[in-house]
Order: sequence, then structure tokens, then C-alpha cells
Amino acid sequence: MERVLGNPGPGGWGAILMYGETKKEISGANKETTNNIMEITAVLEALKLLKEECKVEVYSDSAYVVNAFNQGWIYNWQKNNWKTASKDPVKNRELWEQLYSLTTKHKVKFIKVKGHSDNEFNNRCDFLATSAIKEL
Repeated sequence: MERVLGNPGPGGWGAILMYGETKKEISGANKETTNNIMEITAVLEALKLLKEECKVEVYSDSAYVVNAFNQGWIYNWQKNNWKTASKDPVKNRELWEQLYSLTTKHKVKFIKVKGHSDNEFNNRCDFLATSAIKEL
């Protein structure tokens, strides 16, 4: 989950890692960022914490991140030397490359959830992101 106050502007991200009854909350913020950067960062930072190969379900309200994998955009970008279908350079390539690399180490399934609705974990991630911005 991400939250950006102005785009670009101050932004934060939050994630909850869950395994059985164990939960770990993580978050961070940047003084000058975009919503897309924060959306990628939330997933990236969560996956970085996995110490061994895992089967992972990523629930995100970011259509940008979920569609990049579920609709195959990222595989095409990677195949086309990180160019979009219109031959433009992929924005935030460094982050996408890191995220792509992590998804090759784990079995990752991306699931889209509706933002700002009744999903308690998505709402908690929103709170974590907003709190991280306030701590800047």
C-alpha cells in the first residue's frame, strides 16, 4: 500500500507479512516520490525480507503492480530491454528489475484488492504508509 501527498510529493508505503499466526509490519517514506514508486517499493521491501524460497500471495490495491505481472507487462519489458510497447524506457526500471528478480526466487501470486474499502489489512497498510509520511 502506498500513500503520496501530491504526486510527486511526500510518500509512504506499508506492508504486512503474514505466516500462520505471525505478522510483521513494515513501512517507509520518502520526501519526494511518486505513487508508482511507493507501490513498487511496498512489494519489493516485503519480498526482500524473505530468507528462503517461499510461496507468496501478494495482495495489493495497486493495479500498476498487479497488472505488470498478471497481464505480462513486466515479462515483455524484460524481453524488450526494458522498453514499453511504445518503445519508451520503462519508468522506475531499477525498482522493476529488483522486483522481477525477487519474483524469480519465489513463487509469487499477485492478487488485486480494492483500496480504501473494507479490507482490514489494506486499511492497516494505508495507516502504516500515512504514519511513515508523518514521521519524515
